[in-house]
Amino acid sequence: MKIQNAFRVGLLGGLGVIVAIGIGSAVTSLSTILTYIGAALFLALGIDPAVSWLEKHKFPRWSAILTVLLGIVAVFVGLVFAVVPVIVDQVSNLLSNLPDFIKTVTESTWITDTQKSLPSWINLNELLTNAGTWLKNNAATIGGGILSVGIGIFSGAAGFVIILILTLYFVASLSNMKRGLYRLVPASKRAAFSDLAEQITASVGRYVVGQGTIAFANGLFSFIFLSIMSIYGLKYPALFAFIAFLFALVPLVGTITGSVIIVLSTLLLSGPGIALWVAIYYLAYMQIEAYVINPRVMSRAVKVPGAVVVIAALAGGSLLGILGALIAIPVAAAVLLIIDQVLVPRQNEL
Repeated sequence: MKIQNAFRVGLLGGLGVIVAIGIGSAVTSLSTILTYIGAALFLALGIDPAVSWLEKHKFPRWSAILTVLLGIVAVFVGLVFAVVPVIVDQVSNLLSNLPDFIKTVTESTWITDTQKSLPSWINLNELLTNAGTWLKNNAATIGGGILSVGIGIFSGAAGFVIILILTLYFVASLSNMKRGLYRLVPASKRAAFSDLAEQITASVGRYVVGQGTIAFANGLFSFIFLSIMSIYGLKYPALFAFIAFLFALVPLVGTITGSVIIVLSTLLLSGPGIALWVAIYYLAYMQIEAYVINPRVMSRAVKVPGAVVVIAALAGGSLLGILGALIAIPVAAAVLLIIDQVLVPRQNEL
């Protein structure tokens, strides 16, 4: 009998391991789709407070959804058209200077003139020859990398469209989705569960507003500083401020990624002196945002202590990447709400 019980336990344990491995493989295979669904649901919860506010002011739900989405699209279109003239101007300058650049490169004297300004131990002809040989030998690898980048850009654009469509569906049916979820809870606990769930979803909406506020602050301060630096020769301050705003919408890694892109672009377009000042500014701003602006805004938006905000963002980003960084702070707020309204009352009853 003991042998049979041990066999059954071992068999069930083995089957459990196989099922767990299968579930893990399925989740890994569907990770991209799950990321799209999670991002769309997150955005839908973030948009819902504005839709609910309009509904309270006598808007039909379809009209409220359409008004909010058109407002968001109008803001982004306005920002894009604010920097499009700058981009067009930059491309026009590049195309107009391209013939002179090609002429300069094709002239044989530029190598000699450049060599004169370099130390004697640097042989420019040898460097160019070695570079040409390396490019020739690695042409296939470079071409494959460029193709991979192109495929990645196309996949990202397709993913953005999918998330947008899913967001529209989720916003339109969010009330029905909530009611369906609440019906799965026993009737005796349904009211308490729905109240807690509404508080959690409201915290997600406030979090989205808070992250937008942080991104707006980054873009505004960047525009002010870069406009001042434009007096000393920095080019395209509005474009770089727009880049700072867009990247700052992504928590944890967005600000540093946008800052690196801006500094490198400034180095190429405006020279090392201005790029150094821009790098110093963003290093200082990132510290202020991480330890002053972000904790203060998020602690007011989702009522989570500043230390928990930083820890949650770091942990979420490490576990699930960008999606983890997006949902980390709302999840932390949800855990604190559950502890405060479920766990603590039960402990007090003991």
